[in-house]
Amino acid sequence: METIIVREEPPVEWIILNRPDKLNSINVKMVEEIGSALRQNINNDKIKVIIFTGSGKAFSAGADISQFKELDPVKAWEFATKGRELMDYIERYPKPTIAMINGYALGGGLELALSCDLRIASQNAELGLPEINLGIYPGFGGTQRLVRLIGKGRALEIIMLGDRIKADYAERIGLVNRVVESSSLEKEVRELALKLAEKPQTAIRLIKTVVNYGNDGPILSGLTLESLGWGIAFATEEEKKRVDEFLSKRSK
Repeated sequence: METIIVREEPPVEWIILNRPDKLNSINVKMVEEIGSALRQNINNDKIKVIIFTGSGKAFSAGADISQFKELDPVKAWEFATKGRELMDYIERYPKPTIAMINGYALGGGLELALSCDLRIASQNAELGLPEINLGIYPGFGGTQRLVRLIGKGRALEIIMLGDRIKADYAERIGLVNRVVESSSLEKEVRELALKLAEKPQTAIRLIKTVVNYGNDGPILSGLTLESLGWGIAFATEEEKKRVDEFLSKRSK
């Protein structure tokens, strides 16, 4: 891999964006390598949680702007489509995904974090979608995911102004799940990942499917899928085992 580091620490896999001299800016090669790393372990039962982070002082400062001079409208559309398809894949990935945001998460970097299930930021993190300052707007799904996460008004403010926001404000508006001290960021994210890895994995996959489907469509369709998935969960050995354990403890 040229642009990322893949570190397997079962039950966790770390995908580390590794272009620190470019603040881990995202180019076509990185998009391809992240997708390849995810596909490689999609059926590996030893890997239960994926953590994304960046090397150096940034999560990712966004798309590699040095490539923009080479883009005509068709090439720009192709790049945006590749990036958006990767973010869609991450969002629908069957294993839980966590964005460990160290430093800058801007543009495409924030869009990557938005595609993850959970976002944990360090106190010094700065987030934003500054594409407007280049005469464009987010192209990897940010215009849609940000609205769904924090609401239309706040999303439009962030997208149209292009300002960076601090981690504490990002937590207040629900853009990140929590903010922790920089010195303990990796420790806390690892603990969260291990806690997720202990949960019944079939139920985790069903939760992701139901929540994502319901978020994208009519509530009635989401509720119908919720009931269907609930029934499927009762067919698993994990459910039977955990119910028996719960009832056994309660009877003592």
